[in-house]
Formats: sequence, C-alpha cells, structure tokens
Amino acid sequence: MSKGTRRTLLHTAAAAALAVSLSLPGAASAAAKSSASVIPVRDTAVKIGAKVTWNQKTQTVTLTKKSTTLVMTAGKKTAKLNGKPVTLSDTLRVVRNQALISPDAVIKWFKESPVAPAPPAESGLPGDSFIQSLQSGDSAKAQKLMSPAFQLSLTAPQLKGLWKGYAQIYGTPGAQLSRTVTPNGVHTNITYSFQTASTPLNYTLRLNKEGLVDDLFIGPASTAAYTHPSYVNPSAYTEEEVTIGEGIFAVPGVLTKPAAGGPAPVVVLVHGSGPQDRDSSIGGSKPFRDLANGLASQGIAVLRYDKITYEHTFKFAANPRATIKQETVDDAISAVRYLSTRQDIDRSHIFVAGHSQGGFALPLILNADKDERNIRGSIMLAGPSSSFVDVVLEQQKELILRVKSLGGDPAPYEKNAEIWMAAAKMLNDPQYSQDNLPSSFPLGSSSAYWWYTLKDYQPAAVAKNQKGPLLILAGENDWQVPMSQFSAWKSELKNRTDVEFKSYPKVNHLLSEYDALSTGAEYAQAAHVAEPMVNDIAAWVKNNSKN
Repeated sequence: MSKGTRRTLLHTAAAAALAVSLSLPGAASAAAKSSASVIPVRDTAVKIGAKVTWNQKTQTVTLTKKSTTLVMTAGKKTAKLNGKPVTLSDTLRVVRNQALISPDAVIKWFKESPVAPAPPAESGLPGDSFIQSLQSGDSAKAQKLMSPAFQLSLTAPQLKGLWKGYAQIYGTPGAQLSRTVTPNGVHTNITYSFQTASTPLNYTLRLNKEGLVDDLFIGPASTAAYTHPSYVNPSAYTEEEVTIGEGIFAVPGVLTKPAAGGPAPVVVLVHGSGPQDRDSSIGGSKPFRDLANGLASQGIAVLRYDKITYEHTFKFAANPRATIKQETVDDAISAVRYLSTRQDIDRSHIFVAGHSQGGFALPLILNADKDERNIRGSIMLAGPSSSFVDVVLEQQKELILRVKSLGGDPAPYEKNAEIWMAAAKMLNDPQYSQDNLPSSFPLGSSSAYWWYTLKDYQPAAVAKNQKGPLLILAGENDWQVPMSQFSAWKSELKNRTDVEFKSYPKVNHLLSEYDALSTGAEYAQAAHVAEPMVNDIAAWVKNNSKN
C-alpha cells in the first residue's frame, strides 16, 4: 500500500472520528468540481422559452428556439450555432446527470429572449454569507441563515468546531476553487470547493425553498471522471428525477427507464453504510450508476436515490434514537410504494437490491412489506449474514491479514480493530441494552442506541423464515463481507427452494473485479461493476418477471 493511499485512509478515519464527536455520520465524497456560478441548462432553457434535449450517446445538449439552435458538448467550450462553430464563455459540464453551465454562456445566442442572469458568487446569497461567516469564525451569524430544523440539529459552537476540526484533518481551507449550484427535487445544493494542504475539500450547502441552509455535507472533492462501462447502451434508456417520501426528510432520486417504453420490471437499489449519494459513489467507482444503466440497457428499470444520511446529514444525526429502520428501511419502502403507483412500471414485478448494509437490512425491508406485498423478489449484494458487530470484527481481522500478506504496516488497522473489539465487548455486556445505554461508547455515545437496537438481529436467521425469490451474490475478493458470510447464508437458507447463490472470484466489495488482493486501497481507482454480475441480475429479474 502506497504512502499516499495510507495517508488518504488515515485522513478519512480522522474525519470520521470528528464526525462521530459531533454526532454526525462520517464524511464522504461530494459533488464534482466546477468553476464559477452555474445552473442546470434546463433551468436556463425554461427562462428563455427554449426547448432542450440531451443526447446521452454523444454527450450533447441542444437548445432550440424559433430559428436558433445551439448544440453544446460536455467538457467543451466549442459549440455549434445553427450548424456553425462558436466559442462559449464557459465549459458545459455534467454533474450527477445534470448538464450545467453559466446562463451568460447561453443567453447571448438568444438575444431576443429576456432572462434574469444568475447572481455572481459575491452577491451575498445565503450560501455565500453562511460560508463567509464560518470562515470568519462568526458561527452565530451563520446559524441565523439556517432553517429552524437545522438550527435544532447543530449549535453555533458545533458549527465553529466543525470548521476547525476539518481544518485540522485536511488543512486550513485556502483559495476557493469553485462554486457550483445543483438543484434537485428537495434542495438547491451549493458546493464550495476549497484548496487545503492535502486535497480539495467540498462544503455542500443544502438550501430549502425559502433559501435557508437546511443541511450541510462535507467531504474531499472527487477527481475521478465517470465513464460508461462497455455493457451500457446510453441510447437504450432515459432518466427522470423523482422525489421519495414527504416532509423534511424527503430524498431526491432518479428513475432510469428503458427507452423502448411500456411497463417494465424495476429494481430499487438500497445503499450500504454511511452517507451515500444515489450512485453509491466511493473513490473512483459509482456502482449504483453502473447497475442502473447496465440493467436499463437490458430492459429493466432502476430507481436509486440519495440516502437520508447524505441529503439530511446533520438533521438525521441529531436524533439520538435513530435506527436502521429510519436510516435504510423506511426510504426503501417509500421507494417501493412510489413505484407501485406508476403506470410505466410493471407493478407486479418490483424487486429490491441491497448492497452491504442495504443487504443486511433486506430481511427487515421484506418484513416491512409483508402486508402490502409490493416486493416480488430481492437481491443480496455483498450482504452480511451475521450480526453487524460480528461482521465488522471479522472484516478487521481479514484486512489485517491481507495487509500483512502484502508486506504493509498493519499497525493503523490493528488500532482501529481495538476500537471495534472494545465496542463488541460492551455490546455483548448483558448489563447494557437499548433501554440502558452505557454512559460512554467506543464508537461515540450518540450512536450507541443504533447499535444496541441491532444487538440481537441476525439477517440470516430472519431470512430463514421468509419466502419469495432471493438472489444472493458475493465477491470472493471482498474483505469487508468475507466469504465466510456467504457460506453462512448457504447454510442458514439450505432448506429454502426459492434462493439462488453465486460468487465471483475477483470481485471486491464495490462489486468490481480486482486482480490483486483487495484491501480497499484500490477503491480510489476508477472501476465498474463486473459485467457478469450485471448480466446475472438481469437474467434473474427477467426470469422472475415471467408470471
């Protein structure tokens, strides 16, 4: 393992420790870098009355109004105006499936169309004032720009500690590299990217409809550019922004549908642990985007959404009685119910696929649906079969063995394992329970309730008594959910005739093939979900959609 990789992992661990101390989930990567103040091209088109179309295959956006047609290409400043080359004042960029560009770069070509240009970064928008207040140490002023729900979740002293804490881990935020505006169905997200001593760091503010800061997400800026895997056919599907759930904890998502039309079977993707975006972005990989686009290319719709701990990071973490039901199960059920109302979905063939923690919670999701019976079948992707704390201890031991076998220094991982062993010892102490929590907990007192509610939950034991088509897939190169967990699934469910099992020799926890021994260091590299796994899921869904 290289020094750079080890340093990155230690930074991530330190950021997670800071998050725990502030009663927050750990940090994860945020939106991609951009420059200047940009908005979705579609928003600009609406303002000027132009028609907008997106060609996924050529990565082009076409704006048409009367006799004027402007064709722009992602990543380029050059465009074509009525077939002739022109140079734009800004580069068209695509971030999380949205085409973004400064409005000024577009409206000049539609001079007869009135439009209110987007305000510059220094115009004093709530987001700008909030960031400036944090920079100057005036957390009380910053808090006044927060929504009432957010104010209840994060105090002014915690805000100040947050800024200083991340500065200690990554270095003091220096020059502002970019400011990107990306709205979704729930928030208008403004991402400020700052250069630090170790890496560009993103602060993403989530503004509500009143323009108040409703939540905050912090993480290293992603530098990996996404490319479609070879098994994806961009012309075979379309994408639609949707909203899952209601109220202050509604989450945005995207429904990927086969372009052929007609009701299609659908798969709901359920995230692993930690704050995860709709793509389940980790390092250089976006496994949920691969799955969505790969399955849609084969005629299967897919619904994925931003996890509640990603879209509502601080508000969710402020609840000391948060459970896996609120974190994972509820939104999965809301997604299934939403799909059951759509005419363009084959509502009798809704499937749920859970990855990692999402697989761990899959039996709970099925139990939550047992009265409504909306879920036709389920797919387990690298899901643990035993208690959560047991699998965490097992993965720590497996990681240490792998690091040693590769000649690496196991000391940092051994220290991390000691924390987990201390937590396991306390969880197994009969004097403590969810009704009698310890005064201190190795993983953070604010997370103790979450852990104790899962103390006696064994996914395989619950699944043993369930019915319905179930596909269990595992990677043989996965250290986070080792093959012993897969073997336990086989053993526990041996009497069920509706379960299929398959494992893949080179596949790691991110569902991608890796030729060397996986230790997580490879997660920083761009990788795609293994094609055989996508094909097997597609074949299984189709086979279980015949009746």
